[in-house]
Amino acid sequence: MTRFDRITAILIQLQSKKIVTAQEIADRFEISLRTVYRDIRSLEEAGVPIVSEAGVGYSMMEGYRLPPVVFSKEEALSFITAEKLMDRFSDYSINKDYQSALFKVKAVLRNSEKESIERVGGRITVLPNSYVPDVNSTPLGKIMAGIESRTALSIKYLANHSLELSSRIVEPVGVFHQGQHWHMIAYCRLRKDYRDFRLDRIQKIENKEEKIGKTHPELKTFLNKFSSEQQLTEVIIEVKRDKYRHIGDQKYYNGFISQEVLSDVVRMTFLTESIEGFARWYLMIGDVTKIIKPPLLVKRVKELASEILKKVQQ
Repeated sequence: MTRFDRITAILIQLQSKKIVTAQEIADRFEISLRTVYRDIRSLEEAGVPIVSEAGVGYSMMEGYRLPPVVFSKEEALSFITAEKLMDRFSDYSINKDYQSALFKVKAVLRNSEKESIERVGGRITVLPNSYVPDVNSTPLGKIMAGIESRTALSIKYLANHSLELSSRIVEPVGVFHQGQHWHMIAYCRLRKDYRDFRLDRIQKIENKEEKIGKTHPELKTFLNKFSSEQQLTEVIIEVKRDKYRHIGDQKYYNGFISQEVLSDVVRMTFLTESIEGFARWYLMIGDVTKIIKPPLLVKRVKELASEILKKVQQ
């Protein structure tokens, strides 16, 4: 990317949100803060009304806008991929809004870019997983609206460990997607603490129209804390090379990290939150695998296998 292209991109980035920090610009273009300051100064010298505040960031003077943006062919084609992902991983209301926004974007594309999108559109798809709940049935749109308006939500939540339905008033912090599910991080007034709610387990949701007075930490702050507090156990197993294909995508649901292909086996490494859960999954593939570590997993698998044997012999 030339300096001219970078400065133009910085100008567009400044219009994308109310405040943009120098570090955000540096991270995006992989440049030093010193280079960021020089590029901002070049924009100011060109007459762009940039407002800067020490310790806060940069913003554009209210009312200033660029003329219609010209997209490259590569950028235009990226919209198609984004459209397919939005259709699969967002709920109906958000997808509908995205489609509306995409029509406006397509309206400013050159004819050659529109033709490229038409050619590629039917050649990209994201297939649904029949074993995972349809994301369109989740209340993602209502949660996003609650986050934007800073209002509390009333939910009925089905706990996974007890299968009990409880009523909660929560203050949403943010949402994230992990594995095949959307999650909401929220302050639960019932538990008086932050909790992770899986969206497919929310049976009912309503906006309380009650403004949240408390300031919550950013989502990334919570996720960093959540990750550091997780009790994860390293598991290493070896799978017969000619049987490896039978493992399939199930490995990703059990904390798969990496694998090494050896002469006649594949050595796989996992980080699991639950030895109990991993042991029960392992029983499905135990005839073609071997546990390398930890001993606790070996012990639990033996116990479960013994209990199963007793039942089938009755």
